[in-house]
Amino acid sequence: MKKERKTQILLFLILVHFTLVPALLARQSDYAPYFYDNGPSSTNGNMALFSISEDTAIGTHIYTLNGTDPEGDSVRYSLTFEKGSREYFKVDPKSGNVTLVQELDREKQDEISAIVSITDGRNKVIETVRVFVTDANDERPEFQNLPYVADIPEDTDPGSSIFRVQAVDKDMGSGGSVSYFLLSSPPAKFIIDAHSGVLRIKPGETLDYETEPTLFLMVVAKDGGGKYKGKQQVLTSTANITINVIDAQDTPPFFVGTPYFGYIYEVSVPGSEIFTVYAKDGDLGNPNPIHYSIIGGSDGVFDINSTNGCISLATHPVLLKNELYEIKVKASEIGPNDQLMDYDITMVTVRVVDLNNHPPTFYGENGPQSTFEVTMNEHPPAGEILRGFKITVNDSDQGANAKFKLRLVGPSRVLRVVPQTVLNEAQVTIIVEDSSGIDYEKGPTISFKLLAVEIDTPERFSATADIVINLLDTNDNIPKFTSEYYIARVPENSPGGSNVVSVTANDPDSGPWGEVKYTIYGSGSDLFAIQQSTGIIYTQPWATLDAEVRSKYNFYVKAEDSEGKYSLAEVFVTVLDMNDHSPEFDHKLMERTMIIGAPVKVEAVDEDAESPNNVIEYSIMKADPDNAFDIDAETGEIKLKPYIKSMAIVQNITKQKDCKWSLVVQARDRGYPSFSTTAVVNIDITEAATLKGPMGVFLMKSRDNPLRAIGVVTFIISLLVGVTVLVSAAMYMRNTKSNRIMPARRVIKRRPRDQEPWNLPLLKLNNPADKFIVGDPESNPMQTGRSSRPKPPPPSAPSLPPPPPCSTRPTEWPRAVPTISGALAAKGSKKAKANRRKEGNISSALVSELKMKLEQKIIESNQGYC
Repeated sequence: MKKERKTQILLFLILVHFTLVPALLARQSDYAPYFYDNGPSSTNGNMALFSISEDTAIGTHIYTLNGTDPEGDSVRYSLTFEKGSREYFKVDPKSGNVTLVQELDREKQDEISAIVSITDGRNKVIETVRVFVTDANDERPEFQNLPYVADIPEDTDPGSSIFRVQAVDKDMGSGGSVSYFLLSSPPAKFIIDAHSGVLRIKPGETLDYETEPTLFLMVVAKDGGGKYKGKQQVLTSTANITINVIDAQDTPPFFVGTPYFGYIYEVSVPGSEIFTVYAKDGDLGNPNPIHYSIIGGSDGVFDINSTNGCISLATHPVLLKNELYEIKVKASEIGPNDQLMDYDITMVTVRVVDLNNHPPTFYGENGPQSTFEVTMNEHPPAGEILRGFKITVNDSDQGANAKFKLRLVGPSRVLRVVPQTVLNEAQVTIIVEDSSGIDYEKGPTISFKLLAVEIDTPERFSATADIVINLLDTNDNIPKFTSEYYIARVPENSPGGSNVVSVTANDPDSGPWGEVKYTIYGSGSDLFAIQQSTGIIYTQPWATLDAEVRSKYNFYVKAEDSEGKYSLAEVFVTVLDMNDHSPEFDHKLMERTMIIGAPVKVEAVDEDAESPNNVIEYSIMKADPDNAFDIDAETGEIKLKPYIKSMAIVQNITKQKDCKWSLVVQARDRGYPSFSTTAVVNIDITEAATLKGPMGVFLMKSRDNPLRAIGVVTFIISLLVGVTVLVSAAMYMRNTKSNRIMPARRVIKRRPRDQEPWNLPLLKLNNPADKFIVGDPESNPMQTGRSSRPKPPPPSAPSLPPPPPCSTRPTEWPRAVPTISGALAAKGSKKAKANRRKEGNISSALVSELKMKLEQKIIESNQGYC
């Protein structure tokens, strides 16, 4: 047990040794961290004596705190300031980077005290450092003792110093030095010392209170320049200098308000004030008193107050010998000891004038008069003097008081007065200026005001007179219609003597000259008359107006006064149509043939002139059979009812083969009252034969217009005859040259026996070629009855091949079969024989050629229907 106990104690001691001894040894070797001291010019270390420019921007990295721990442990930094001071910097604890956080101003604080520390977590080293703020050129020069005001006598010598300005710049170095100069345009009368700021009067310049009592200068203070935020800059400041020029006694007095004029009136008394002169000392800043005196021109008539310059009358106006006086007045400065010094002299003009106490007055033949009256004809010529007026105007004053103007007040520019300006007295003349304004029709009386007004007097006295002109009328107007033309309408059934229209013409003249007489004339006036005094136009008693005969009349109406002056107007009369005719059919009984599907037309005529009187409506009043026809109310076309489409239906309705129906048609006009008439129409109903091909279509279209069909057929026949003549002439010329005729063959064309010949009812070919037509025993016997002449048998000829097959229409008409034939001419040996045969051969050839052409046309027509 003891051994074990010893063993445990030994192990404990060993454990304590290995645990405590290293700790004690380590405790004995733990050193504090420290800053590097790299000097004031370095940007890292302990920041002692570090300098920073005041224009450094906020947020700039300005320094790095740098230190170490002897044991190599990591260190941390801190930066603080004394309590109450501004904190300009902050530091990153790990990197030691110092950043500017507030703006610097050397002029306010040029040294900053800060506390920096470094720690390794166990030991902390604290140091107090000073950071110096260096200067930048950021301050402008500041003028001292503002504002600058200087009072300078105007007689100060040129070159004299009169003022000194001072400016201070808080910057250091060149940025704190200040120089001065003046800023003026144009150049002032002053100069300034650039270094001292002393202001002087420029040599050769003087001050003058009278011209420039106050001068204003602008002085500029400029520093020596320096860097600010890396750039060189120069800063300036300005100040104003006010220089008050003090007046000196160097200018004589002067009169104010010259020239001077005074007046003496007929009612003035001795001692009356005439005029007051006023003078000032030229030295306005320090004026002396003024003494006034009269030195000439008074003639003992005027006095002057030596203190205030008042000139007064010394005697009665009636004793004055002159109308005009020129008084010489002197103004002198009163200097020390009442000594008269500098002076000025002026002239005062005094006029003796009449008192304006008489207004202008108008006079007639018997003395003063306010109304002047005359009677005259209207429209006197322009420029004529109205001699009926005897007017005189007078003003009893003298000189300017007797000068006045004359003018007429009334209708503008009708009359004018002469003279227009009067001095004392004048005879008044009134002249016509605008003759049209003197018109009796505008008014039998014209009134004016004759006005006389003084011109140059303050009282502006005036006088008026009434000018009255009574006008006599003359025949100076022509009758004038109220309209250039008159439009009238009169019914055609109006009885004779009916009023048509009333015309009016006015003549503004008076008496017989204003009475108007009316007459009418012109090609259309035969049926009308007019009342000479009233202007009422009426129809002649025997006249009958008929719109169907003539509906428009126009003529002229004349308005004439007693001296033959007249004017014209045109009258247009329209005869209104009345419904006085009933519609009329050509016949009371009409026969019409109607083809089923085609209308027939009836027509009535109404002789009225205008619609609706001549507009006709048609209707069926009665029909047999009933309900078989329709009629167009406007055109009169009669049609079968749509269900009647064939003759079988027609025969079924009538139960007879006779298809002639009757109906009563009424024609009624649209006038008021309305008239009507009737007619019986017998209609023969038939069914149209079916015609096909162009000819059939043409005939169907032309069935209601046979003249058109005849014209077309005539044109075709003429065309064929012309072609035949041309061809015959050509063949004749050819055969004449060759002396022979060479008909080569005879051609006969036959049709199938089951076809019927085609009859052209409108086309008849009566020519010599008919004798060559070959007879067909199966043809229509009517074909042979067309010609009364017997037809010789045709010569034998080889038969032609049958025509090409075509679909024969069942309703096609039978057609004749033309042939072409000719004779063979043999060349004879005897001249007489040849001549005898020549005529027959030519005739046969012409006939053959014509037949050949005709056959060709017919064949082409037949082929068109196949």
